[in-house]
Amino acid sequence: MTRLTTCADAEAVAVRAAADIARALEQVCAQRGAAHIALSGGTTPKRTYELLAEQPVDWAGVHLWFADERCVGPNDADSNYRLASETLLARAEIPPERVHRMRGELGPEEGARRYALELSLKAPASAEKMALLDLVVLGIGPDGHVASLFPGAATLDAGEHALCLGVHDSPKPPPERITLSLAVLRAAAHCLLLATGAGKSDAIHAMLADPSRHVPASLLRRERLSVMVDDAASPNSKRLG
Repeated sequence: MTRLTTCADAEAVAVRAAADIARALEQVCAQRGAAHIALSGGTTPKRTYELLAEQPVDWAGVHLWFADERCVGPNDADSNYRLASETLLARAEIPPERVHRMRGELGPEEGARRYALELSLKAPASAEKMALLDLVVLGIGPDGHVASLFPGAATLDAGEHALCLGVHDSPKPPPERITLSLAVLRAAAHCLLLATGAGKSDAIHAMLADPSRHVPASLLRRERLSVMVDDAASPNSKRLG
């Protein structure tokens, strides 16, 4: 069952999320010696990463992956890698060899192919031989998309063995992207989805309803999912208002 946590405001969500992520990484590293986490872009994750950089995490044991990336260079303003670099990687002095960047500048297909290969070689595997991430940090779009998996897109039907996919027709610019597959997100040991602001309330309500290809976030495995929202993004906010 999905765990839903509501905080007073966006800052409280970021504070709680940073602490929860740090705790989860510490536990996994203590159990296995290494942890694998995937990051997403977005306003709410950005503040979370800034606060996470201040947490007492031993980053030498953590591998950082990405849930998706735009097909731009790593220094582009739209790059999720650049966001993570400025908010977390540099501040926490994370070893570069532990950071696995999606190479958006290679284009959707080649970038996805290389990332799938890297995942298969360096991430642990589940019992089903799927790349296993310990934690994936996700945002959610007003349309219910996660990573770069959009409503009704063909990428949702990529199958249980797909690791990473090229996107050519994103409804949000830029149209070309790279994304982890739904299968990888569903195989993750845990997903933490963050949402703040009234514009996300309908999306959160829809994702907690019946699974639907029209709301990709609703296809995540509920028993491995935590959702953290502020009061404005709470699925009950409009009814309470």
